Amino acid sequence: MPRFSIIVPSHGVAGRLAQALDSVLAQSFGDFELIPVCDGPGSPAADVAAAHAERDSRVAPVHSPPPAGLAGARDAGTRAATGAYLLFLDGDDILLPGALAALDARLTHTGDLDVLLFAYERAPWWEGEPTQPAGPLLARAPSGVFHPDRAPQLTGVQLPAWAAAYRRAFLSEHALAFPEGHFTDIGFGAAVMARAERVAVLRETVVRHHVRRQGNRLYLPGEHHTELLDQTERALALVPRLPAERAHALFDQLFAAVLKTAGHPRRLPARRRRAFFRRAGALYRRHRPPGHRVPGGSLGVQHRLLAARAYAAFRLLRGAKEGAVRAGARVPRPRGLRTRLFYRRQLRRPLDPDLAVFCAYWGRGYACNPAAIHAKVRELAPHIRSVFLVEADQAHAVPKDVDHAVIGSRRSWELLARATYLVNNANFAEGVVKRPGTVHVQTQHGTPLKKMGIDQSTYPVVAAQTGSFAKLLGRVDRWDYNLSSNSHSTQMWERAFPGSYEHLEYGYPRNDVYYTATAEDVARVRRELGVPEGRTAVLYAPTHRDWHTGFETGLDLEAFCEAAGEDVVVLLRAHYFYDRGRSRASGRIIDVTSHRSSEDVCLAADALVTDYSSIMFDYANLDRPIVVYADDWEVYRETRGVYFDLMQSPPGPVAHTPGELARIFRDGSHAGEESRQLRAAFRERFCEFDDGRAAERVVRRVFLGEPPEAIPPVVPLAERIPAPAATTLVRS
Repeated sequence: MPRFSIIVPSHGVAGRLAQALDSVLAQSFGDFELIPVCDGPGSPAADVAAAHAERDSRVAPVHSPPPAGLAGARDAGTRAATGAYLLFLDGDDILLPGALAALDARLTHTGDLDVLLFAYERAPWWEGEPTQPAGPLLARAPSGVFHPDRAPQLTGVQLPAWAAAYRRAFLSEHALAFPEGHFTDIGFGAAVMARAERVAVLRETVVRHHVRRQGNRLYLPGEHHTELLDQTERALALVPRLPAERAHALFDQLFAAVLKTAGHPRRLPARRRRAFFRRAGALYRRHRPPGHRVPGGSLGVQHRLLAARAYAAFRLLRGAKEGAVRAGARVPRPRGLRTRLFYRRQLRRPLDPDLAVFCAYWGRGYACNPAAIHAKVRELAPHIRSVFLVEADQAHAVPKDVDHAVIGSRRSWELLARATYLVNNANFAEGVVKRPGTVHVQTQHGTPLKKMGIDQSTYPVVAAQTGSFAKLLGRVDRWDYNLSSNSHSTQMWERAFPGSYEHLEYGYPRNDVYYTATAEDVARVRRELGVPEGRTAVLYAPTHRDWHTGFETGLDLEAFCEAAGEDVVVLLRAHYFYDRGRSRASGRIIDVTSHRSSEDVCLAADALVTDYSSIMFDYANLDRPIVVYADDWEVYRETRGVYFDLMQSPPGPVAHTPGELARIFRDGSHAGEESRQLRAAFRERFCEFDDGRAAERVVRRVFLGEPPEAIPPVVPLAERIPAPAATTLVRS
């Protein structure tokens, strides 16, 4: 039995069917059957499907006559399916790269489900940025497996059928099929969620839905809009069997769609509008659940008018609202007006030639390359007045001798308007203006293994998180300098962030400490973190998994400590996405996620265990053992996208299971000769410019204006002396 059966109706989309089928056959996860549903032998779509079937035995076309419609085509495909889970894909949409691998990973993690809901994107037919319609809906769902009672907003009405994977046995057990007619997804989705018991969500984007130039055929003007009430009535029949909160949510979502159609000036023929409204009102009164509360505002007024069948008043209300919207579009919005006017006034003031503004990780605190440059500016260019921008909840963590401002405050906008130097490891706010004479320094915050910038556009997870790539490139256009720690990074930044900035191949200032720290510094940091004297501290720093909805270690760390050796303790540093200020420490596990400085944590560690986190490139500067724990490399590579095959050039031994990882430490191979050779090759490639003087080079070039030829050259790798490890000190 294949893992997935992918059913692709093709009526009216023969011209794009090949693209849809190719998107499935190109998936790295191959345990599936592909079922194109065509009008009949000899039709254009059937010819396309047959050609694909000749090339790949997993393609098994079936036929459904055009009068059966979309519902009949999907049901025909369902009858032919043999897979454990069913996916539906419209013939002019595509399955995004890595989609099946991500679905399989999520299902493996959750166990059998009735329904796995996932995100999708709507891509405009012309130039424009995709949107994520399901994002807000799925964001409020529980993280793990849940019963729909825990997520009443997931009624099945607001998601298309191709935004979920369905367990075939579940559909068969409940005889769930697509109801005839238009708007079939509403009736089907409501019935599915009313009967499902085990549900989960995958917030990763799986399907790219191409918006036609003419718009969705379902919403073109025509008589077929009356069938919306047929599907609504089918769904309303489920209300009595649902708990109150779910019944109310289903009722509200159904009538939101009904009222939108009733008030649209062009969807229904004029002669049908009054009858549509009156029938909708009858359904409203008949099926309104006990205790239902009418929504507030204009929508609530529409509910009341519908219940009273007051069609004339309803049309007046909608007409007035449409007029107000048209008028409002011509009037500037007042939100933030005072702040914008204040910033605009500040932009007219002269630049302060000695003012520098720094920010790191979108205001998460005093950290990373900006902090290292800030410190060196105070040492080498004391005439520069430096201010760090932070979010309000991070202001307490800024060192007392560092001037700072809260992001969004009037002072922060004044600083951004008048500063000559702006330094960030991410990007400043969208509204920040690049003034003539200003110098923007992009420091970055890691060596890229995973895809970055516009290279993310074909990987749906990060594309959804990145947002508008046009706006991203607009922010890149503000950069004057971009830091790089190795030639690999320089090349990847050129691809990911195309712009006219100058590369500074100076190394990462935050990594300077790996060559300047002393034995006393290492001992002090270990004491601050609570590492017992004489213990071997293993830093475990996994990266973010886009298909997970919360932090999961992926390892039983206590079991690892027991198996690796009695002197081993683990420093757990989760990805900063999961820094909530809560400790996960227990036994021999020391949670250092909230510690401000990742550099301090690395100094304290005798060895590093990571998966695909960029921390490995920084830690390699210390020339200490690194072990890669790659239990899901193929899934990660396909869903996140990578620039090179880490398995072919790792910084040390690679483990794929907890047992292998423990053995590598237990037998000492993590620090053996083979490990040393792998690390040496890795350092040669990725520690190219980090030598302890990166911050100095940046300050001399950017803030003091020294010419490139006067900048201190990079110390050769063989001549660098990394900070000593604690275990080395103990042995000495």
